[in-house]
Amino acid sequence: MIYHVVPLGEWNARPGQPYAPVSLEEDGFVHCSPDAETTLAVVNAFYRGAPRPLLVLLLDEDRLTARCAWEAAAPAPPPGVAEGTLFPHVLGPLDRSAVVRIQEVEWDEEGRARGLRDQS
Repeated sequence: MIYHVVPLGEWNARPGQPYAPVSLEEDGFVHCSPDAETTLAVVNAFYRGAPRPLLVLLLDEDRLTARCAWEAAAPAPPPGVAEGTLFPHVLGPLDRSAVVRIQEVEWDEEGRARGLRDQS
């Protein structure tokens, strides 16, 4: 299972098509994380100001039609993530059929991501 963070509005924008975030065009891949703990660190480093609710897609890597490359973060992993952690980078759009679960980021009083809960 790999994890991808996305604001609800972006996820719902084109429901009949594979999901292709801006990073696919700008970076050549879709940024994903290897586990929930790393995902929370990524949210706290890069998504605290993102529109809410903020979703986390749990993807079955075997159901993706695009190749997934496991690579080190460049230039460095976000705070709280161990050096040498490999991140899954999906080299094409995310197939909606690969999404096996959707969770929502839970926030604490200071606006930090503190957990994930199943979307109701």
